Amino acid sequence: MSTSTSPLKSARLEFRVTADQKEVIEEAAAIEGRTVTDFSASVLVERAQEVIERERRLRVDAVRFDAFIEVMERPPRTVEGLRELMRRDSVFVD
Repeated sequence: MSTSTSPLKSARLEFRVTADQKEVIEEAAAIEGRTVTDFSASVLVERAQEVIERERRLRVDAVRFDAFIEVMERPPRTVEGLRELMRRDSVFVD
């Protein structure tokens, strides 16, 4: 009985690459001491997660964008003392 904690790999992906792409992938996998399959799968999953995260982040931001625009389109409010503060000389030297 195996005590391995890695999940059973039962799904399969197949795709074609150019000879140059294959050579680069094999070299990178060898540098990291991994199989081409292990190297390729981990790189693909990492990149896929980045794409998914970016899409989700943009979608959430798009939902909140309408609320942001609504706030920005409201008429300005008067802030007590701001006009006088803006007339003062700056404490910063050019």
